[in-house]
Amino acid sequence: QLRLVDTGGGSVQPGGSLRLSCAASGETLENYAITWFRQAPGKEREALLCMTGRGGSTSYADSVNGRFTISRDNAKKTVYLRMNNLRPEDTGVYSCAGTISGYVCYERPDEYDYWSQGTQVTVSS
Repeated sequence: QLRLVDTGGGSVQPGGSLRLSCAASGETLENYAITWFRQAPGKEREALLCMTGRGGSTSYADSVNGRFTISRDNAKKTVYLRMNNLRPEDTGVYSCAGTISGYVCYERPDEYDYWSQGTQVTVSS
């Protein structure tokens, strides 16, 4: 069974940067597509960026294009979310999720079977 643990959240000023890590264990990471989700206060969980086991990526949120980047290191069994030029509206709980359909990304949270515990990102001055 795939297990995911995310780290790297914290508080940052607008314009700052953070890198989130999603460390996987229990299964071969290449078999899974991994998506980063965000849940802002009072809002539904939204998909941000996905990367397949083959390294293809999909963006689901126009608001992060050009600022957020997803990458993965299968040898380290880790998927990263690099976030630059952070804005107050990026505040929320960030989670990574995995689906066994390793070559296909999905936008809906209910397509994912494995979730990290979530890490808080707060952007404020």
